Amino acid sequence: MTDSLVRTDVSREVALFQRFSHLSVRQRKRWLEILLSFEAKNAYDVFDERQMPVLRVEEQGQGILSFFKRIFFGPMRWFDAHVLDPGTRAVLLQMHRPFRFMFHEIAVHDAEGRLLGTVKRRWSWVRRLYTVYGPEGSEVGNLFGPLFRPWTFEIRLGDRPVGMIQKKWSGFGKEFFTDADNFRIELGDIPEPELRVLAFAATVLIDVVHFERAKG
Repeated sequence: MTDSLVRTDVSREVALFQRFSHLSVRQRKRWLEILLSFEAKNAYDVFDERQMPVLRVEEQGQGILSFFKRIFFGPMRWFDAHVLDPGTRAVLLQMHRPFRFMFHEIAVHDAEGRLLGTVKRRWSWVRRLYTVYGPEGSEVGNLFGPLFRPWTFEIRLGDRPVGMIQKKWSGFGKEFFTDADNFRIELGDIPEPELRVLAFAATVLIDVVHFERAKG
């Protein structure tokens, strides 16, 4: 995206996403988790088009209660996550996922705690549908999971696809032995930087709700 198209009326954290046409999100797993089927807090490394690390996402929480929450509530659990600068570890964004049995959602705040928007799942018998809301509660976009493409979510403005969130094949060993997931986020045709941020946050929610597998 050229500099002439970069808006100057958005926060530094939001403006960061104007630089990216796509992002690669790779979940990080420790060997202890893999060998013992131990489910730890989710952590993701995020790379830009040149495969340079640009962000890191870390689920928050410590202690025995946090451990049992992940074990017993699994994809329904409530959690907070921070989006960090990988170099300085400064907090750029904050995500809050409340407990939900069905209508899953995630709220996104900037580093100062200001609400940027919310992603909420909608009811459907067979479709995977999410609505993206701005800070005032107005709809700014939606996510649509095609019926016969279970690893794909289209980012839409109205009925027009402008981007995509897609789970990528991680390789036989990783897919078979772990629940670590990789995603590619296409952002190039999304005009609003706020929607880019919320689509990025939706990837974390989608991973937890649709792809995180319970451990035996």
